[in-house]
Amino acid sequence: MKSELTITLLQADSKACERQANLAHYTELLTGLAEGTDVLLLPEMFPTGFQMDAAYFEPHRGEAFTWMQAVAKQYDCAVGGSIAVQDGGHNYNRFYWVEPSGASVHYDKRNLFLLASEEKVFTAGSERVVVHHRGWRLMLQTCFDLRFPETGRSRGDYDVLLYTASWPAARDFAWQALLTARAIENQCYLAAVNRVGQDGKGFPHVGHSVVLDFLGQPMGGLPDGAEGLLRVSCSAERLGKLRASFPLFPHAEGR
Repeated sequence: MKSELTITLLQADSKACERQANLAHYTELLTGLAEGTDVLLLPEMFPTGFQMDAAYFEPHRGEAFTWMQAVAKQYDCAVGGSIAVQDGGHNYNRFYWVEPSGASVHYDKRNLFLLASEEKVFTAGSERVVVHHRGWRLMLQTCFDLRFPETGRSRGDYDVLLYTASWPAARDFAWQALLTARAIENQCYLAAVNRVGQDGKGFPHVGHSVVLDFLGQPMGGLPDGAEGLLRVSCSAERLGKLRASFPLFPHAEGR
């Protein structure tokens, strides 16, 4: 296990349904990505903004996925973020995890956002997905999953909980409170990236992308509403000491 895992969050705006412009913008923002990043995390539906118009969905491993592969190779890091895709006759809000080698796995969002009628467009996923990268174990989650602790409950099988999101400013208090709870209750590092700017329906997003430690303490954040990169290193030694001194998982239900 690598002694430290360096995670970089890219908090950015996405123009509604403008894939080419968004990918170009993200490419420009990534020129500031420092060497040594192990994981790069992008917001939910980063190529198009959160939207449910099938005309702007991609096929599985489409254009934006290919862009993720190129970024992963260029910067020698794993890249994660969600894309709206069509696959096998179904639509999915799909969180791709892409390795520098180009290999990938994906997680399909399990808890669809009923307030936006997401369940009428997308098929909910059913699989729990934990990926392995440089000796660390990371669990993939998407936006509304945050409100369902059972979906992200640790079984002692991951070290970092990742959230890709498009979480509106109107519910920002819940965003910050729930992220803190998830980090504490699962004794894990937590990295959550959210977009900024207004979405296609005019709802503002303030960002508040953050990395928390296993005590729920912020290790770094970005200014409200600002685009930018946040880089944080997570310590395997600190995590191991906490879990050894305060064992939690043997008491968890479902083990």
